[in-house]
Amino acid sequence: MFSNRVTELLGISIPIVQAPMGWIARSPLASAVCNAGAMGIIETSSGELDNVRAEIAAMSGLTDKPFGVNIAQAFVADPELVVQFVIDQGVKFVTTSAGSPMKHTKTLKEAGLTVFHVVPTLAAAHKAAEAGVDGLIVEGLEGGGFKNPRGVSTMVLLPMVAQAIDLPIIAAGGIVDGASMAAAFALGAEGVQLGTAMVASKESPVHEAWKQAIVRADDSSTVMLNTHSSPALRALRTERTNALEFDREANAMAAFGNPRDFYFNGELETGIALTGQVASRIDAILPVAEIIERCATGCLETIAKLAAAYPTA
Repeated sequence: MFSNRVTELLGISIPIVQAPMGWIARSPLASAVCNAGAMGIIETSSGELDNVRAEIAAMSGLTDKPFGVNIAQAFVADPELVVQFVIDQGVKFVTTSAGSPMKHTKTLKEAGLTVFHVVPTLAAAHKAAEAGVDGLIVEGLEGGGFKNPRGVSTMVLLPMVAQAIDLPIIAAGGIVDGASMAAAFALGAEGVQLGTAMVASKESPVHEAWKQAIVRADDSSTVMLNTHSSPALRALRTERTNALEFDREANAMAAFGNPRDFYFNGELETGIALTGQVASRIDAILPVAEIIERCATGCLETIAKLAAAYPTA
């Protein structure tokens, strides 16, 4: 179906990667992604390394496919400890984010891991390439989660990076179906990352209230917070986040809340539910396998339709 540098490096048949959402990206979700032919990721940003170790161990009983781990450097207490922890788990693919690629790429690669680094700007992409990463995850401002406050959209950033740097690229932010996946490929990506779509999947562990909020979302249902500082973040629009949107004194991170309350108990007004703009394009809670199949098949169908509509000869 697909064959490119991303599928070859990651050992997958469909070049789709599941975003490493803290507390959410654990074995039930990640294994479902792997079993569908894509790349599931286990998070470490929760900092709960004992639980993460158990989740990684559980993967062998849930899938025989390769999977990866994310290291969000700014959100773990001791990044060097987490790097060694990931190496010790025996995984072969790691994504690094929220920090400099210069710090840990060499160590990870010397341990035999394939390393992709998340970049929100062209300057960050150059820095990651200089550090020796195997690939890039190019993340636009429309995606959910933590963002560079001066970031730009995927449609602007992706072709800029692809033109400047010859590395395999996974596009993140604004990807939810076959058409958006095909658009990412047209702009230079060889894979895509899905976040919000995975939050709203049947296998996602989050409370039904969050999933239904995504299904009900329209094109103004997310909000950018902390645009005056770092990290900025894109989240679901609620009364709580509305109040924070234009408050240039408060740091939204201080109002983040306890993820267990609003992730798993459905108390969305008690925290900040990280959600991408593509929530407005999600209208049903579907199994992971169906989400991935729709994206993959739809991508190839879109490319074929474009080729038929605009023949070159």
